Amino acid sequence: METKIDTHNKISGSQLEHILKLQLQALENKPELAKVLPPLMVWGAPGLGKSSILRQVAKDLGIGFIDVRLAQREPVDIRGLPVPKDDRVEWLVSADWPRDPKSRGVILFDEITAADRSLQVAAYEFILDRRLGDLYTVPDGWYICAAGNRTEDRAVATTMSSALANRFMHVELSEDVESWVSWARVSDIQPSLIGFLRFRPGMLFNQKDENLERGWPSPRAWERVSRMLDIMAAEPEEIVRKMVYGLVGNRAGVEFMEFRKMSASFDDALEMMCSPEKEIAVPQRADMKYALCSAVAYYVWRGTSDADAARRLDGFYRIAKALPSDFASMLMMDAMSGGGVISKSDACDRLFLHKDYQSWSDKHGKALRKHVSL
Repeated sequence: METKIDTHNKISGSQLEHILKLQLQALENKPELAKVLPPLMVWGAPGLGKSSILRQVAKDLGIGFIDVRLAQREPVDIRGLPVPKDDRVEWLVSADWPRDPKSRGVILFDEITAADRSLQVAAYEFILDRRLGDLYTVPDGWYICAAGNRTEDRAVATTMSSALANRFMHVELSEDVESWVSWARVSDIQPSLIGFLRFRPGMLFNQKDENLERGWPSPRAWERVSRMLDIMAAEPEEIVRKMVYGLVGNRAGVEFMEFRKMSASFDDALEMMCSPEKEIAVPQRADMKYALCSAVAYYVWRGTSDADAARRLDGFYRIAKALPSDFASMLMMDAMSGGGVISKSDACDRLFLHKDYQSWSDKHGKALRKHVSL
């Protein structure tokens, strides 16, 4: 029996972050809400980054994160281990669970749909009542989540019992390029890869006509492509291609490698930014515009000194003012997200206080306001 997908509760990665932060903020303001806030169940195909998003939110908020891979556990790992003592049995509760009543964090039961029924039953009380009998109670500052794949995803998955399902607030994570790009900007993902997925958003996640027993395109796979490109930067092109094909499959791999070859012509984007005398030549083709914008957004916040940072920002505006409004607004949004060694708030301050911001806004501000309102 396949999981029935309700398209009405599909959400993007940024919406998932927002929902989780709302729940955590509610717990921080009123810890007594712990007993009434529903735990969150995140459904989605493998490779979408469900657990990565939840982990990143906890990291951003500076709170704890406990990842329980339920399919790799035994029921005693959840309930505790019975230990005979004299004429009775005492229970030893796992050291994984938080003890500090003032602590805050997220407890994630990952791969919950890959766990057999005995493990799901063992997790009932913990998820529903936030306790294990009289032995242990979850501190009020901790929020409980779960994540799992659907049975039609051809991943390891079993149907969730109605009793357990009724405990959760369910959301369905969908692939979303803009949310992924926002994450990629602050995660040192290769600019050529960001530009490619902006140009070919359908390649962010695709299972159709793919061999799902080999590499295929997913957010997780593309992140690994970027990390491997960093490691193998000096390797021959043939070796790099084999690595990319092994991670995302031949079709997506071929398209990306051709885009990467084309975007190599913008390796001098930094020189263009830092050389006021260099002519700004905006390419005509859309794929080349995406490549240029990705390179500029990558380099703008990676100055090695105050003087270098100032030259890069000046160059950013020279290029941004020369672009068509749709690309100029996209580039501004990317720059506003920060990256490198700068936070989002600092990035916005530097952009908006720059001497060229007003002239840029006069030319492209309408497109930016439309972009922000979407």
